[in-house]
Amino acid sequence: MAEQDPSATPRFMDLTDPRYAYMFGFLQADGHLSEQSRQRGRLTVEINVRDIHILHEFQRLTPYASNVSEGVRSTNFSSQHHSATWAMHALEARTTLNELGLPYGRKSATITPPRVEFSRRDYLRGMIDADGSVGFTGQGFPFVSLTTASTAVGAYLCHYAKKITGAGRQIKRNARDGIYNIVYTKEAAMQLAGHLYYPGCLALLRKQTAADSLASWQRPAGMRFAPPRRRWSQADDRLLLQLDDPAAAARALDRTEQSCAMRLWRLRTGRVSMPGQ
Repeated sequence: MAEQDPSATPRFMDLTDPRYAYMFGFLQADGHLSEQSRQRGRLTVEINVRDIHILHEFQRLTPYASNVSEGVRSTNFSSQHHSATWAMHALEARTTLNELGLPYGRKSATITPPRVEFSRRDYLRGMIDADGSVGFTGQGFPFVSLTTASTAVGAYLCHYAKKITGAGRQIKRNARDGIYNIVYTKEAAMQLAGHLYYPGCLALLRKQTAADSLASWQRPAGMRFAPPRRRWSQADDRLLLQLDDPAAAARALDRTEQSCAMRLWRLRTGRVSMPGQ
């Protein structure tokens, strides 16, 4: 993808522009639209002051009056939380954002990827910058993760990341709080981070640095590499049942005999649904 000319003045929130696609993903995850009577309202984004530079970038990209402020307040995690807030009141800008898919009020479970053409990797990077993590696990393995309450956003990340890395994920809500925690590790994380955090992209500086650091990881000698799992299609299941022989099915489907035997047992015992005709 060609880099954008920083001096260009694109239409506000043209999501084919990587900068606005990133900004919109960030706003969907961390922004808040509020409205009052007589069409009054505002957009706000509050983040840790260490990331204030991204709010100044949003202000620069927005052709409407807005301001960035700092403050210290008490939270559940700190009695002296130093935060930065970007605020904008323009009705025209709020209407544009709302029509693109940034709801008023509580939104975490209802947001969806844009229904217009948009720069996909930049949008997802905005999501991960706001509601995800990039770095190394306690064991020293690269990881990229996203925490979201939105089924649509979680499924979209899984779909997109599989095309980039080959690593499939099936999203499942956390039983405790109903949130999706989607995690990629090792080579898949390296590939995804390298794709999303490309040189010159708009990003949180600390996450850009973390993403760049993943490229230096090497799999330890002796650590087994497990290739991405292949999902069973209905056509695979029909052939497996027709052959009724794990060894023959393994040759026909280019799978292991053990996986064919296990799948056949699951089909026969009703643990997975029989394929349709």
